[in-house]
Amino acid sequence: MLEILDIYKTFNPGTVNEKCALNGLSLTMDDGDFVTVIGGNGAGKSTLLNAIAGTWLVDEGKILIDGVDVTKLPEHKRAKYLGRVFQDPMTGTAASMGIEENLALAKRRGKSRTLKVGIRKSEREEYKELLKILDLGLEDRLTSKVGLLSGGQRQALTLLMATMQKPKLLLLDEHTAALDPKTAAKVLETTELMVKRNNLTTLMITHNMKDAILHGNRLIMLKDGKIILDIRGEEKKKLTVEDLLHKFEEASGEEFTNDSAILG
Repeated sequence: MLEILDIYKTFNPGTVNEKCALNGLSLTMDDGDFVTVIGGNGAGKSTLLNAIAGTWLVDEGKILIDGVDVTKLPEHKRAKYLGRVFQDPMTGTAASMGIEENLALAKRRGKSRTLKVGIRKSEREEYKELLKILDLGLEDRLTSKVGLLSGGQRQALTLLMATMQKPKLLLLDEHTAALDPKTAAKVLETTELMVKRNNLTTLMITHNMKDAILHGNRLIMLKDGKIILDIRGEEKKKLTVEDLLHKFEEASGEEFTNDSAILG
């Protein structure tokens, strides 16, 4: 479903601020894979997601989604293949519009627009059933402005919107980092539910080693723009934070120094 072949990305080349963010990175994800991505600050996690989404075009290499070469496509042309949830709960929804209006926008994504009445009764019932999945009581607040929702409610709604059209690939960019632990756990529970329900191929960046181990069927760790660890299957199921730290030290020759990732 995703094939990344030897990609490079350097920011501010030829200046004192030159930074090689992706350094010959290659990654293949099968249909239905749920891959968690972890690494220290500056490891290349967000750059990888932005390269896939087309926010930044890579300097070298290729990116294919479901066999389609999207390497040179701008961000808006890649959007039809992708669902995305950002770190900031305020991104991804329209605050001044109602919950049902936000869902209607997501449902009509990529389709031609008409002058017909906005939301039909059948659609409203569909949205109610979808919102019940979240178990947040939002199915009784269809007309409430999204700006009135809590950060966790907005992030759960964004997840719902990002998965409505069953994208080829779901990108989760530290989507629980701005939430308190209890709310983050609820959003991650919802994430697992939506991914399994729609059999979505998913790439999730997290700053939390425990979450990276607990979720998904595969874990990769980045350092200096490269994948230094790729753990999957039974090995991942048995993994502990201590094991992961040890494997990082073996692969990189140094200690992992990001306390927030270790402590969660």
